[in-house]
Amino acid sequence: MLDSTDRKIIQATQAGLPLTPEPYQAIAEQLGLTAGDIMKRLLAMQDKGIIRRIGVVPNHYKLGYRFNGMTVWDIPDEATDELGQKVGQLDFVSHCYHRPRHLPEWPYNLFAMVHAKNREDVDNQIRQIAELLGGFNHGCDVLYSTRILKKTGFRSSEKSACDQSVIDQAT
Repeated sequence: MLDSTDRKIIQATQAGLPLTPEPYQAIAEQLGLTAGDIMKRLLAMQDKGIIRRIGVVPNHYKLGYRFNGMTVWDIPDEATDELGQKVGQLDFVSHCYHRPRHLPEWPYNLFAMVHAKNREDVDNQIRQIAELLGGFNHGCDVLYSTRILKKTGFRSSEKSACDQSVIDQAT
């Protein structure tokens, strides 16, 4: 269960960590704790499954990456874990995951998001993924981004709502 300090840490970090050289120190000063306390509590909440992950959510457009495409692949289901790991390790893939097929309209079960500064580079990245998948590739398509969506995690403005969502996530 969460105590009041954990709740305060969740509320202080739910919009993201401060963009400073020492983000945990900034949160610690805001809450009257030490940076070590903040890190220890965040790791404990992550270990308990209360927090799924702590990661960077870059704005690719601001970084100059104007061509973004979700590549979708039809590969054998029994190969998705192994091949997904390989595709996900490519430096130009920001995220890669397995999704169920919806036959007959949607045969794809492996998704990988790619980012580049021009269309030619995206096409080269897609070719690299196709080469990596080799004979396991039974078809693919690309869904290009047409607008920027705000990427955020769960947000809570009330302590009781936060408590409930955290409990729901942990069970």
